[in-house]
Amino acid sequence: MPLSQERKAEYFERMKNLLSSYKKCFIVDVDNVGSQQLQETRKALRGQAEILMGKNTMMRKVIADFLSENEDHPIGILSTICRGNVGFVFTNGDLGEVRTVLESNVRPAPARVGSIAPIDVIVPKGPTGCDPGQTAFFQTLQISTKIAKGQIEIVNDVNLVAAGEKVNASQAALLKKLEINPFTYGLVLKSVYDNGSLFDAKVLDITDDVLSFKFGEALSLVASLSLVLGYPTAASVPHSIANAFRAIVAITMGLEKYTFPEAEAFLTAAPSGGGGGGGGDAGGEAAAAEPEPEEEEEIDMGGGMDMFGGEEAGGGDY
Repeated sequence: MPLSQERKAEYFERMKNLLSSYKKCFIVDVDNVGSQQLQETRKALRGQAEILMGKNTMMRKVIADFLSENEDHPIGILSTICRGNVGFVFTNGDLGEVRTVLESNVRPAPARVGSIAPIDVIVPKGPTGCDPGQTAFFQTLQISTKIAKGQIEIVNDVNLVAAGEKVNASQAALLKKLEINPFTYGLVLKSVYDNGSLFDAKVLDITDDVLSFKFGEALSLVASLSLVLGYPTAASVPHSIANAFRAIVAITMGLEKYTFPEAEAFLTAAPSGGGGGGGGDAGGEAAAAEPEPEEEEEIDMGGGMDMFGGEEAGGGDY
């Protein structure tokens, strides 16, 4: 039944007030949502958000009239998505909290003939509660069964309906017979409008923890590249300072008559790692003597490959 002129005027005025009062809204799909469920959702959102439903043509007309009065307003982007069975959920609060309320208000529903399956429907194996006289019904659907304890039992899990397919009469009858309500219906979030920006509702899955983790990864990558290239940036300077400090402490540990306050903690801890059970002087001499064999080994590794044409290259008995 078409709306009267008075009701249309009230609707136009209400939607214009919502467009001017709220800066954020959800665009929701309301397929298979009953009036009772919608009313319960309104109650759950009371004080947080307002739900507006209506014909697409009326909503586009209101948006056009609103833009004629507010030419610089970015709300015109909503006209492009007034397609199908959609509605608006206006809010100025936290989008995540409103989304939680919307997604929690769902209802199980039976599979109706001709409806599109939003998910895969799988009938689990096991007893069905049907008497053996109904075996022919399962055979028609090509479902393997057996008789166990006086009732029909499905042998294997059955992929009855794939997501996106239409439910036929036999499938709907089987699900009803087994008392299976495979679908759940509620307001489905399609898009989000926020201060002139329109984006997919999946963006709300990105939490502060995810953003922090991704930012940390990017910061580490920038710091690594800056250090390798020798190009200082705000991300790499702390690492450069730390590396320089470690180098200075290492040099100071090799000096006898020089130190500085910041290195004292490292110099104090060093003898406990290298002194072992012997005296401090003996441990120091042993530590100082360790590099000499390494130098000799490096010289020996040159072998008969004298690059300067020495006697080793041509003066052998070979």
